[in-house]
Amino acid sequence: MIQTPFYLIDKAKLLRNMEIIDRLREGSGAEALLALKCFATWSAFDLMRQHMDGTTSSSLFELRLGREKFGKETHAYSVAWADHEIAEAVSYADKIIFNSIGQLERFDNHSAGIQRGLRLNPRFSTSGFDLADPARPFSRLGEWDADRISGVIDRISGFMIHYNCENRDFDLFDRQLGRIEAEFGDLLERVKWVSLGGGIHFTGEGYPVDALAARLRAFADRFGVQVYLEPGEAAITNSTTLEVTVLDLLNNGKDLAIVDSSIEAHMLDLLIYREKAKLPQAGSHEYQICGKSCLAGDIFGDARFERPLNVGDRISVADAAGYTMVKKNWFNGVNMPSIAIRDLDGSVRLVRAFGYEDYASSLS
Repeated sequence: MIQTPFYLIDKAKLLRNMEIIDRLREGSGAEALLALKCFATWSAFDLMRQHMDGTTSSSLFELRLGREKFGKETHAYSVAWADHEIAEAVSYADKIIFNSIGQLERFDNHSAGIQRGLRLNPRFSTSGFDLADPARPFSRLGEWDADRISGVIDRISGFMIHYNCENRDFDLFDRQLGRIEAEFGDLLERVKWVSLGGGIHFTGEGYPVDALAARLRAFADRFGVQVYLEPGEAAITNSTTLEVTVLDLLNNGKDLAIVDSSIEAHMLDLLIYREKAKLPQAGSHEYQICGKSCLAGDIFGDARFERPLNVGDRISVADAAGYTMVKKNWFNGVNMPSIAIRDLDGSVRLVRAFGYEDYASSLS
């Protein structure tokens, strides 16, 4: 048995998402690039590369990982490239996407040998959380002045437009894409490719995948462009659990179960976005599941079980792939969860374990 805590990636569940991506690619003509900012566990890439067209990155290290571990098409984006990074970035990338006209001009000579794009900010998004809203006031994410962009359009071949955030509403996607067509159509007609970014929850239950495919194909045909999507969460949703063990039980007015994991260290987005983990909800025995760090708010959420919990019981936290392994940290020196994979034949293998030396070597 693998010592908890560990992330367990189930390839059969991952394959379900990949098959939807195949359906969308076939129906739309769009190409799908894995967003490494969400999921970069390269031990699963052997399956994913059979169904996706490459990777997109947000930094030099992600870019290199995508080139070396995934292969296929590699898009390089960064909010700001440093002088000492640009030559290496260009060496890994098929396309490099600049966040600003200033960066495009600064690195004009360095990047002239590959396809270049510019991030276009439409000044609206589907995000309801200011922290994650790329269209928030004074946003630094992309350019929106069509006249200024027109002045450098001869230097680029495409745009990246990332404005969807966990968008489950196809009608909203359709309306907002219509606004982009109306407001930036003159620019779109002058490029060869457009990435519509990630954040479209098309692998969610009941999502109208075929309608999305038709809408994307119509967009591509209208402007004569190759469309790219950058699924992160959509690629790995519901594919992974965080397996934890109950270490202690107490009641301070409510039944509490302390487990050998931490949201601060192992599921940080729950803390950042004030969300609750997806925990078991069957049964009449209710517990608040708590992390083991010293942070008072290190709480996974409330769960329900068929029988009372005991020390040593194992709990599975569902949907634990996105923005977890890429954000895990050494807060309190709590050991990082191992990473395991359940292969398509049902066998489980440990692909990475962490220990004290990993903790010590991350410091100085």
